[in-house]
Amino acid sequence: MEGQSGTGRIPAALIVSAALLVGALLVRGALERQTAAIEDVQTVLGDVGKALASGRPSAPSRADAGAPDPGARYTVKTDGAPVRGPDDAKVTLVEFLDFQCPFCSRVQPTLDQIRKTYGDRVRVVFKHLPLKSIHPQAGPAATAAEAAHGQGKFWEMHDLIFANQGQLGDAKYQEWARQLGLDMDRFDKDLKSPAVSQRIDADSQEAAKLGVSGTPAFFVNGRYLSGAQPFERFKALIDEELAKAKG
Repeated sequence: MEGQSGTGRIPAALIVSAALLVGALLVRGALERQTAAIEDVQTVLGDVGKALASGRPSAPSRADAGAPDPGARYTVKTDGAPVRGPDDAKVTLVEFLDFQCPFCSRVQPTLDQIRKTYGDRVRVVFKHLPLKSIHPQAGPAATAAEAAHGQGKFWEMHDLIFANQGQLGDAKYQEWARQLGLDMDRFDKDLKSPAVSQRIDADSQEAAKLGVSGTPAFFVNGRYLSGAQPFERFKALIDEELAKAKG
């Protein structure tokens, strides 16, 4: 009996040892995979951090492959659109914006700086591109701005919306319309007007034809510039166009 019992213990010990060895290898492999994944994430975050530190926007993704060519010059319709600046300005800056887009709000000080720096030499034209699938108030805000546009107060409503972007809603649009001294009966009527919605849709359709799918997007005398760029990027294009106009 003793001989049979001792013989049974040896295979059992071998099985346990083998199982422990296999388990250790599996754990080691999983840890190595996790470590590699963490290193990949750290690399990506490091690249993003470098881009942010340098003040440059990150490189466009493959989804931007169909975007307008910055080296080309496009014709963008401006008839009937809200405008800041004279018709005979040497440079026309067309902006496609979404009132609920945080990047559109972020670029507003830069646009103000452009107007202060260049004055009547630059005309700014507003075009609607509400990204309704991700910004539920973008459409209603655009409608409120267009309704104010019908009474000559587009830019005043535009400024109020961007200054209070975290409070967008029907009650606020009514409050701001009264603040601007608008005819409220006409304002409410225009909020429901098919002509107003068609105007906004026409801008969005034009953006799609140009290849613009995100906001903010700009065309400086037809030359494409994407994103909430710093003032220097706008200045470089504007100065080039002003120099061409002199020549």
